[in-house]
Amino acid sequence: MSDKKKKPQKKKRPSAHDVRPSALSVKPGKVGGHDGMSRSKEPKGSVRPASALRPELGTKEYVEGVLAGDRTILGRAITLVESNAAEHQDRAQELLKELSPRAGRSIRVGITGIPGSGKSTLIETLGTTLTETDHQVAVLAVDPSSSVSRGSILGDKTRMERLARNPRAFIRPSPTGGTLGGVARKTRETILLFEAAGYDVLLVETVGVGQNEIAVRSMVDFFLLVLVAGTGDELQGIKKGVIEIADALVVNKADGENKVAAAAARAQYARALHYIRPATKGWQTEAFTASALTGDGVDALWKVVETFRNLTTRSGAFGRRRCEQARDWLHQMIAERLTNNFYGHPAIAEILPGIEQEVIDGRLPAARAAMNLLKKFDEGRTNSD
Repeated sequence: MSDKKKKPQKKKRPSAHDVRPSALSVKPGKVGGHDGMSRSKEPKGSVRPASALRPELGTKEYVEGVLAGDRTILGRAITLVESNAAEHQDRAQELLKELSPRAGRSIRVGITGIPGSGKSTLIETLGTTLTETDHQVAVLAVDPSSSVSRGSILGDKTRMERLARNPRAFIRPSPTGGTLGGVARKTRETILLFEAAGYDVLLVETVGVGQNEIAVRSMVDFFLLVLVAGTGDELQGIKKGVIEIADALVVNKADGENKVAAAAARAQYARALHYIRPATKGWQTEAFTASALTGDGVDALWKVVETFRNLTTRSGAFGRRRCEQARDWLHQMIAERLTNNFYGHPAIAEILPGIEQEVIDGRLPAARAAMNLLKKFDEGRTNSD
């Protein structure tokens, strides 16, 4: 028997594969008018979040950091803009006002598609290709929200690991928070911050919920619909509404045994596009094939985007679309503020539950209930004045 003592074995560090499935969970979202920014005061006995340990930044520091391309400050600026807390909204608007003159110098591409079409993989391949040609790429990956936690379900940053590590790319996953149209509530503001930080290509990946994708159309310059072969006729109703607002269609996963089927699907869509009015005046929407896995067709797809930008810039359609989007943003902000003021009014908050119950019980028509609530709101505003 050997007298040599056995060396103590080092504990093996657990890898991602060692994590129990039960340990994986949806990251909780923020509710109660707060989106993760640090507060000046924390309730007694509560655990202070990590963000509270960082010093508060002034508008000047935010502006200088974003313009310098400081990724940490850019992330904090986006969090500030996304916050629902009243104490942050005025600061966010001041920041946006300062940065607005430095925004607008990018190409904004909206990317949507049916579930399983490979949007995230295509975005990662496209984004990586663009960074290799000196582009600065920002990805706003809008995830569906958990109905329980209101946090992101899919987590695009984990699905685009290669692009997330790229120093010339910035990925910002944002839960929809229940917002319709496949986009987050503060998507426009986040786009502005990305542009001010120097990102010249913005890729907005939407949830991909069907005809509600019209919302992202009002935020981007070029709208790309990602499809796959063999989805069947049962999805035609969903596809049709989105096809009508798309500037290009791409049949993804055109590789291996699926290559022939993808080519056939492309030809079918190409024929159908001849009977659909183009989404952009002076531009003919076409169908293409690509493989996010191999990269085939991705370069050609980006050339289509560049051709679109050059052609519409010369014709004036590009500028007109941007102007229309600014107008739509104005009306959306007005509607959002009016809605918040209405439901946040003390008089409305007091009587709304009772009126809702009357409508549910059938004792009060919904139209009459709405009129009563609006009248009460008007009276409350008059009295406060």
